[in-house]
Amino acid sequence: MNSHFVYECNSPLVTHEALKNSIIYKLKFVIGKEPYIATQREWLEAILLAARDRIVDRWMTTNRAEYSQQLKQVYYLSMEFLLGRSLSNTLISMNMYDDLVTVVTELGFDFEQLLEQETDPGLGNGGLGRLAACFLDSLATMNLPGCGYGIRYEYGMFRQTIRNGQQIECPDDWLAHGNPWEFPRTESRYQIQFEGHVIEEDGCQQWIKTNDIIAVAYDQIIPGYKTEATNTLRLWSAKASDEFDLQIFNDGEYYSAVKKKNESENVSRVLYPNDSTYSGKELRLKQEYFLVSASVQDILYRHWLVYETWDNLADKVSIHLNDTHPVLAIPELIRILIDKHQVSWQDAFSLANKIFSYTNHTLMSEALETWPVEMIRKILPRHLQIIYQINDDFLQQVIQQFPHDYELPRRVSIINEDYGQQVRMAWLAAIVCHKVNGVSKLHSQLMVDALFADFALIFPNKFCNITNGVTPRRWLAVANPELTEMIEENIGQQWLTDLPLLDELKQWADYPQFLDKLRQVKLRNKQKLAIFIAQTQGIVINPEALFDVQIKRIHEYKRQLLNLMHVITHYNRILANPSKNWVPRVVIFSGKAASSYSAAKKIIHLINDVAKVINNDERIGDRLKIVFIPDYGVSLAQKIIPATDLSEQISLAGTEASGTGNMKFALNGALTIGTLDGANVEIREHVGHENIFIFGHTIEEVKQIKQNYYYPRWYYDNDAELKQVIDQINHGYFKPDAPNFYHDLTNSLLDGGDQYLLFADYRSYINTQEQVNKLYQDPLAWQSKVTQNICNMGFFSSDRTIKEYATQIWNIKPINL
Repeated sequence: MNSHFVYECNSPLVTHEALKNSIIYKLKFVIGKEPYIATQREWLEAILLAARDRIVDRWMTTNRAEYSQQLKQVYYLSMEFLLGRSLSNTLISMNMYDDLVTVVTELGFDFEQLLEQETDPGLGNGGLGRLAACFLDSLATMNLPGCGYGIRYEYGMFRQTIRNGQQIECPDDWLAHGNPWEFPRTESRYQIQFEGHVIEEDGCQQWIKTNDIIAVAYDQIIPGYKTEATNTLRLWSAKASDEFDLQIFNDGEYYSAVKKKNESENVSRVLYPNDSTYSGKELRLKQEYFLVSASVQDILYRHWLVYETWDNLADKVSIHLNDTHPVLAIPELIRILIDKHQVSWQDAFSLANKIFSYTNHTLMSEALETWPVEMIRKILPRHLQIIYQINDDFLQQVIQQFPHDYELPRRVSIINEDYGQQVRMAWLAAIVCHKVNGVSKLHSQLMVDALFADFALIFPNKFCNITNGVTPRRWLAVANPELTEMIEENIGQQWLTDLPLLDELKQWADYPQFLDKLRQVKLRNKQKLAIFIAQTQGIVINPEALFDVQIKRIHEYKRQLLNLMHVITHYNRILANPSKNWVPRVVIFSGKAASSYSAAKKIIHLINDVAKVINNDERIGDRLKIVFIPDYGVSLAQKIIPATDLSEQISLAGTEASGTGNMKFALNGALTIGTLDGANVEIREHVGHENIFIFGHTIEEVKQIKQNYYYPRWYYDNDAELKQVIDQINHGYFKPDAPNFYHDLTNSLLDGGDQYLLFADYRSYINTQEQVNKLYQDPLAWQSKVTQNICNMGFFSSDRTIKEYATQIWNIKPINL
């Protein structure tokens, strides 16, 4: 087949026949199958490859432009990139969606069924990875030069199934069919050193006798929406420096011969290996260093290739650290510049200070990474020397600047002496990076007032806020095509790259016909989800019911348990007053608990036990149903979010940095019930106080409650409904075969301090849910508030977020294409 079929398909002159030929060509000459014997999966791979070809020219054009224009580029380092399926997003970006649907239909396939067979890349777990994916999309769409760096995990975190109510973890073998979107770059490989020891030779430090592995690059194209620009996500795969020992193999020791190879490749084997053991922690540390070492070496190689000098490194390179996981990039850059390229300490540190920036994603101390000094000494001895020198220089500066605050050096030291000598990675980032940002106004203020208060005193201009955002391409155009079409009918298409234009929908907000059409779109999305739930979970739900949804990582601070306490309260009320005209409600949960997080796993178990009892109680019927959908990920979210009426964003005030699920739900026409936490505060400002359901104690009130000795039993003793719920859980009402099973869970609330104030916020939450029910009984009033939410979500575009990063932190300019 002539190559013009590959590259000119996006031209209006190219016919559907040319696209069809391209797919058949890929099937025969790349997949190696005749059309009449190819499986549906093989046809899908041919379609993916044909679609990929259409963006390669743009990719190469963008790369040439970046180099020829010698633009400063941002390199975004993240342990997670939750991209989701790429086909539909790529087709929408290139305005090819309808063309491919037509061609696939002509080939005799159901396009929607084919889409469902594409694998979700197992490159992330939660909001951190989804945010990174949104950022890559926005960088490309806005023609900004950027490259993502991550790890090509052989297995994702895990595939979650539910058996007898329990979370069961299975390998997420997302690469079982390969990854048609990636380009192996076997020539881009770097040596990654571990362990060994450091000697001084001629005044220079030499890291010797190391155990090495090789990082090999795999590239994926990130297309911009309706623009010629594309960017790259480069993922690293670990390979053994010596494949196997031939001598041992010839001696018959076959397993020993490949032992080192297996140990080396474990570094990129699994996303977030269980770190509850010492060996698990070591693997996690190696994994993080593997990412940053390969990425920093690659960045420096690319820079030298073009400029052959380090003098302009900070003018051409910005490296952004997405959370604390990649913070080891700081000592790694300094190490390479000093040890490999003879840059002075002062110049290397100065470059690092200008190049690095860091986003903090949490205020909770248990989520801020620390590493035992002895572990770093064993695995990264040269880096520990550099960290100590950074710390010593910084503490001397602090002592000179604040000579009378004798406690300040201890508080700001990278080495935490209070807990057995731990290296505080967030402290390292706060000291070296030229900018540190939070991800919502509230979070950033708390970051400066509490977590980094001492550093804000020392570096008053270092800290800033950049509120998170989401890409409307993935989270509306791909996820919710009917709503997208309805919006386009009223205000055109430009809003997909200028989300504040949604404000123009307000002119129809009071028209009953518009509101009813919006309700019909939501109903059809709910019907699709109901069919999916019936097919996969065997639970029949009423699409006319209120769909009440909480989908996110299972964690105590996110308070899925508070949601469940409301479910049980609602159940008890229906039983107590069965003749009342109850608003039917379907409560949907989805999310994974970390494999070592026993409390979160028990919450999942309880959700499923409660669902089993309530869903099979004939007295309840379809007035209340509970569904836990396993194996939460991007593609599942794309089914659930457009069908949601009520978005649960109920973390304890002061614990959620931002959230992005709250933005996706509101953008798709769900009303939020939530606390004044994270970006909920800004969402309320934008959508209006009257268009969101806020409950619970504020951050200041939470602080006062905890300072005044919080006594959960008081709430238990003085609230009959709360007492009934806790007693039912505690006495085995929902687990009659093991009545004591949830004693530890209830004891953690009654006698363990109820760390996340479920009891204190319970009554406010229950009362606010009553307001939800009342409003839902008035469809026009409900849809009017839905419209206000959609219209006012323009601020929460990741395009706006990236523009702020580009101007306030990275100082990058668009590519001229």
